[in-house]
Amino acid sequence: MSAEKQATELLYDVIKAPLITEKSTMVSEFNQVMFSVAMWATKPQIKEAVEALFKVDVTGVNTLIQKGKVKRFRGQVGRRSDMKKAIVTLAEGQSIDVTTGL
Repeated sequence: MSAEKQATELLYDVIKAPLITEKSTMVSEFNQVMFSVAMWATKPQIKEAVEALFKVDVTGVNTLIQKGKVKRFRGQVGRRSDMKKAIVTLAEGQSIDVTTGL
């Protein structure tokens, strides 16, 4: 496996999926996009991955960890997994259409 292919796969490991929710739609007015990212991903890694995959300029990255909820299913207690989200601010005039994919 070539080094370039390994680097590209690592970028896909950092960015799991775009988040399409009401809140992520509202922040798109401020030139921001929300992604679900790996728990081990740092802000510089997230910035590098978004810039490389989508070919845009990133001005800022904010992250948060959403703790998993305890839910019940047919009387059985279960727990959702924790997830890390990234709110990526893009440079003026740049955009990412998350509804189409790569």
